[in-house]
This record gives sequence, C-alpha cells and structure tokens, in this order.
Amino acid sequence: MKPDKPGIKKLYALSDDGQKFSFTLPLKNIIKVNKREYKIELREDEKFGVHVLWKNRRYPVEIVRTKQNRYEILFNDISHTFTVETPISMQRKKVLGSAHGKNENLVVRAPMPGKIVDVLVRENAEVMRGEALVILEAMKMQNEIQSDANGTVTRIAVKPGQNVMKDDILAEISIKQ
Repeated sequence: MKPDKPGIKKLYALSDDGQKFSFTLPLKNIIKVNKREYKIELREDEKFGVHVLWKNRRYPVEIVRTKQNRYEILFNDISHTFTVETPISMQRKKVLGSAHGKNENLVVRAPMPGKIVDVLVRENAEVMRGEALVILEAMKMQNEIQSDANGTVTRIAVKPGQNVMKDDILAEISIKQ
C-alpha cells in the first residue's frame, strides 16, 4: 500500500516585475521583513471591510481580480498583481524562461482543436503576461488563450469563426527583454 501523497507545503508569489516571495502552508500570522518577524492579523468587519492589522494600524485589502493563479489586489490603495506558483510550476517557468531568452519571439499555439470566437488584440499591440489574446471555443466551453510573456503582438494568425487544430499558430509576440 502506497502512503498518501503529501500536500504542497511551499508556494511562491511572483510579482509582475519578477520578484519572488515564498510562503509555507498553513499560513501563519507572521511576516518577515529584512529577516525580522512581525505579527499581523487579517480581519474583516462592517466598518473597515477586509484589512490587515499590523503594528496597530489598519491597511485595507481588496481583491480586484482573480483568474486561475493570477491575482490583482489593492493593498492600502496600491495595486499589486502576482501569480501563486507551486514548486513544480516554478520549475516549469524557469525552463520556459530560459527558452524565451534564446528566442525573441513567442509563438502562441492552440492548446486544443476548436473555433475562434473572438480575437482580443491587434497586431502591434503591447501585451502583458497573462493577458487574453483570443477566445477559443472547444466542447461548448470558451477558453481564454493568454500571453506567456510581456511583449508586442507581431502577428495574428486567426480570425473569428475560424476552426483551428491543436498546435495551430494563433499569434506571435516579440518578447520584451
């Protein structure tokens, strides 16, 4: 009999500018700043809404947008966007990142056969990693196909209503180095 698979104990938050922050599960009410630990509390009440209490000061927190593992929050009225990654997805990003460093163009391919419902970007448009490029309908589900890198769209290879097969080219992006 095989032992149960242990759960994920460590996760990473990656900011859009590439900063990496690790945290372990279960979450504790302690943060580290410059290797010094501070006690914090996450609270919610009718008067102040969701907020972090740190050193007897309230810092408002609002989740603005979530999509898969990508989050945009307002913390003390400052916007922060980040992804939450597992150790396996971090390794995948590292491998993909090294491949991107060798090639200045990213080719976005269809992950499955389907029909293009909408093209959300135009050629020469600046896109951010995680931004939706096209909507692909497959098995009556609409899927957003997103950019894996920041850059400029150099080519849109599909049109709304067009049928595509798995691995067909949808778009090309010139990656910002």
